[in-house]
Amino acid sequence: QVQLVESGGGLVQAGGSLRLSCAASGSIIRINVMGWYRQVPGNQRELVASIDRGEGTNYADSVKDRFIISRDNAKNTVYLQMNSLKPEDTAAYYCFAQGWRRPQPDYWGQGTQVTVSS
Repeated sequence: QVQLVESGGGLVQAGGSLRLSCAASGSIIRINVMGWYRQVPGNQRELVASIDRGEGTNYADSVKDRFIISRDNAKNTVYLQMNSLKPEDTAAYYCFAQGWRRPQPDYWGQGTQVTVSS
């Protein structure tokens, strides 16, 4: 099993920045990809960004050039630096971890709320 603990959400004005962190513990060796989804009530979760052990990254078009995902494998932690935040970035952000050659996330964090005021 893998446990994911998130931190760093909160309230920020449009144009501001926040950094989310997600620390993994447990059977870390099982994990290749880590990243973040977000969800607005009534909508499906959408992938925001992901990073694999080789530090290959993937971003949603809506956050490219504003968000940066990074990973510290020694600390088993992934970070999401969110810059130039917009009100439409308001959502619950969920950290995920995905095993090797797995088609979808295997583990989820509890979620952290990000609210961007206009």
